Amino acid sequence: MFGDLLALRQRPIPPLESTRWMKQGYRDWPIEKSGAPYAEPLVRAQDFGLRGRNYYAHARNPPYWAPAEGAIDALLIRHTVAALLKDVDSRLQQEGLRLFLYDAWRPRAVQAYFHDVWMPGELRRHRPELNEDEIKAEVSRYWAAPTDDPMKPAPHATGGAVDLSLVWEDGQPLYMGSLFDDATALAGTDRFERDADERSFSHDEARANRRLLYWLMIEAGFSNHPDEWWHYSYGDQMWAIHMGKPAALYGLAEPGPNLQP
Repeated sequence: MFGDLLALRQRPIPPLESTRWMKQGYRDWPIEKSGAPYAEPLVRAQDFGLRGRNYYAHARNPPYWAPAEGAIDALLIRHTVAALLKDVDSRLQQEGLRLFLYDAWRPRAVQAYFHDVWMPGELRRHRPELNEDEIKAEVSRYWAAPTDDPMKPAPHATGGAVDLSLVWEDGQPLYMGSLFDDATALAGTDRFERDADERSFSHDEARANRRLLYWLMIEAGFSNHPDEWWHYSYGDQMWAIHMGKPAALYGLAEPGPNLQP
């Protein structure tokens, strides 16, 4: 089982504290507007044979259980990102596995709803001990502020960020240890590396599957959001600062006329 991918399930995810620190202020990183990638178009992930369903456009999406206003069915990503993901997916298919995308390019209205309304409300309800500054800090750990400045876009507004997981060829998901969008410490990419005392079959399986996804994406050139096991990006400002690049490749993206929802 897992064939050549078994070694990735056994390779520990390195400590991610440095990337947690580095992502502070990432939206101040330069964007190279004169480069060819800046004008690269958005494409439909499905046109590259990639599987997925926009998590926010449907009601079967715990913990929300409702579509988000402004969400679109389409999964849109930059052309280079789609090509890189296709390569990862092809590698997985050799062992009967597939990528499954939950989200890609995200309309501003969706970003604003979860950043400004949904998550602050949930924190006030579930963690009344937090003051407003603490709520703001906790929200920003998982949800980027919606784009106001085109030179400081939210990652998903660039078309370079994707939320994704792993499934078997028949669609059965691999166990990752938490819901997608579980905006708590349980979502940390290295959570099961750090909690070595919490041993169980569930723990070990989640750790192995997070490792597999992590190394597949890292080896393909993506960077990971250390507090979200599902979030990877290529070409955006978070990617650039994690990779030590002088500037991001992608700025704010908008669907072309043929991709308008």
